[in-house]
Amino acid sequence: MEMDMYVSTGVGVLALALGMMLTRRIGFLRRFCIPAPVTGGLIISLLVLALYSIFGMECRMDGSVKDLCMMLFFTSVGFQSDFKVLKKGGKALLVVIGLVAVLIVMQNVISIGIARGMGQSALLGMAVGSIPMSGGHGTAGGFAPLLEQMGLTGASSIAMAAATFGLVAGSLLGGPLGEGLIRRNALAEPASTPEDPSRSLETTESRESSEASDAKTFQKYLQATCVLVLAMAIGSLLSRVLALTGITFPTYFGALLTACIVRNLFSLSPNLERKLAIGEVVSIGDICLQLFLGMAMASLRLWELSSLALPLVAILVAQVAFMALYGAFVAFPLLGKDYDAAVLVSGICGFGLGATPNAMANMSAVCLKYHYAVKPFIIVPIIGAMFVDLINTAVVTLFLNIL
Repeated sequence: MEMDMYVSTGVGVLALALGMMLTRRIGFLRRFCIPAPVTGGLIISLLVLALYSIFGMECRMDGSVKDLCMMLFFTSVGFQSDFKVLKKGGKALLVVIGLVAVLIVMQNVISIGIARGMGQSALLGMAVGSIPMSGGHGTAGGFAPLLEQMGLTGASSIAMAAATFGLVAGSLLGGPLGEGLIRRNALAEPASTPEDPSRSLETTESRESSEASDAKTFQKYLQATCVLVLAMAIGSLLSRVLALTGITFPTYFGALLTACIVRNLFSLSPNLERKLAIGEVVSIGDICLQLFLGMAMASLRLWELSSLALPLVAILVAQVAFMALYGAFVAFPLLGKDYDAAVLVSGICGFGLGATPNAMANMSAVCLKYHYAVKPFIIVPIIGAMFVDLINTAVVTLFLNIL
């Protein structure tokens, strides 16, 4: 059954709406920060799997709008890369950046090694490496078409399944690991009156809170939309130029790089920076991400995973085990073996296996039991917004070209 781009987009919206409804009603989904479109899209993909298994009916969705939403999202990620904020994190920020870079490299080394050891393609290892682990569903969807072109059948289903596993695993691992480090090293005593970790948002965000008219709000969103579309258009041309080098880049790389350059050039002048309407750019990017995930998850071809079940399980278990060892015996000592280090480790587990919201939720859970920590709630949002996707894209691009 072929679906055109309008029907395909409608299915993605239904997946998002279903996921939002379930997230409101099921505490488990809120506890582990499972994105609403992932939940709803997975249910729809299971229904599609049932149609395929029972009636032999295969549903094919048009990916035009999905690809557009992906490009807009990664363009918005580029606009969030303001290098002026680096000084806020201090030395610890640089240490965490280094830890994240090593983690991303090792995730790919581990997954490729296991895949080859089990007689599978190295591309399978890439699909279950840092692309879904540190990158999450957005990066998984961004690189899946490239992996398909390179010869990995079912790359989208594999990467999305791994990203979903990582979201849950990152939340299950991060909080207990951070709490265990605090308890074993006697770094803090449980608070008699738990603090509200939502204070972190007040510390890390400095957005202006003024009431604007509907007309002004419309103008700012129109301005942000134009900025995104122009950066995406220029980035598309840049991607064509980059392709001439013979190096394989993800389709969104040119747009992300263009947005990053524009943001940091405009930030040299406060008046120019305000014209970018960054708050609205981020909001539009988030909306596009939700729609993209809804369509991507709903279009999963789950029956393609059956022959790869054993290698997938082996690689994913190894990734979680490595993350735990890396956090406890590498990240924790390098970050100073203090309370902030333990809280940061719980956050690193969150975005090392899932996404930044998981990292924030992990740290909040630890701080709720003990006390609030300022530095981790400054560093982790900066890393999640600016560096994880940039470093991951660079490392994965390098690995793919070596392979």
